[in-house]
Amino acid sequence: MFVTQLQSFFWVARLGSITLAARHLGLSQPTVTTQIRALEAHYGVELFHRQGGRLTVSGEGLQLLPQVELLLLRAVEVESALRHAGDGSQGGQLRIGATAPYYVLDIVQRFAQQYPRVQVSMVSGNSQQMGQALAAYQVDLATSSTPESDPRLLRLELGQDPLALLVHRSHRLARRPSVDVADLAGETLILREPGSVTRRLTEQLLADAGVPPGRVLEIASREAIREAVIRQMGISVFARHEASAHPDLVVLAFAGSVPHLPEYLYCLHSRSQAPLIAAFLAASRERPH
Repeated sequence: MFVTQLQSFFWVARLGSITLAARHLGLSQPTVTTQIRALEAHYGVELFHRQGGRLTVSGEGLQLLPQVELLLLRAVEVESALRHAGDGSQGGQLRIGATAPYYVLDIVQRFAQQYPRVQVSMVSGNSQQMGQALAAYQVDLATSSTPESDPRLLRLELGQDPLALLVHRSHRLARRPSVDVADLAGETLILREPGSVTRRLTEQLLADAGVPPGRVLEIASREAIREAVIRQMGISVFARHEASAHPDLVVLAFAGSVPHLPEYLYCLHSRSQAPLIAAFLAASRERPH
């Protein structure tokens, strides 16, 4: 109970909102409020100032925050060590963060065949979000298109794919064998959110060719972008392997040299020998027959 109370205090202080903290912790808002009030009442300390429905961390709360953060991090490390103590033959849990499903799903499939008792869960996000989740022990391994140089991280390259153009089958470019970057001039271009490597490479591709899009539509997920192209709301640039087949979609190669989107698998060096993480790394090094 003490640790859960500290978690509620820490995340409300970190996020500045009971609502956001409750969402992060998977708890109800009344539960988070009750835990904080119980902690304050038991130790006779005011952790937050409450004014007009707003919370601000008190001086005592600010002094405690660094110690609470260290304690919670240690608790996560212990929990992780317990989850990975076995060799997978009797079960266990493995959490994967992924920026794109293509490469990592192949690895998950091979891993699941070798360790059928291990429960694998997967969350998605952009490269920045996956890096943060890995550092916070929210995932055990993570894929990202960003070549991180942090010495704390072990990095494996899973593959690279060229950028390609995704259009509706009725689009004026759909019947061409390939397209030039200049062909995108004046088109409505659908891009990922800032922080996406695909977006950065797309903008680089257009800038290098001196091609301005007619309009930019920002959508946060690949799946939603595909649906938008299907509905003829615009065209988009994808890594070739991410543009999965659909009868209304056409994937066109760019003529000439274009950027390639890499995909890396990361884990913390300090955790790379944990049995389940090591087993997943081994599965990632295997090549399909």
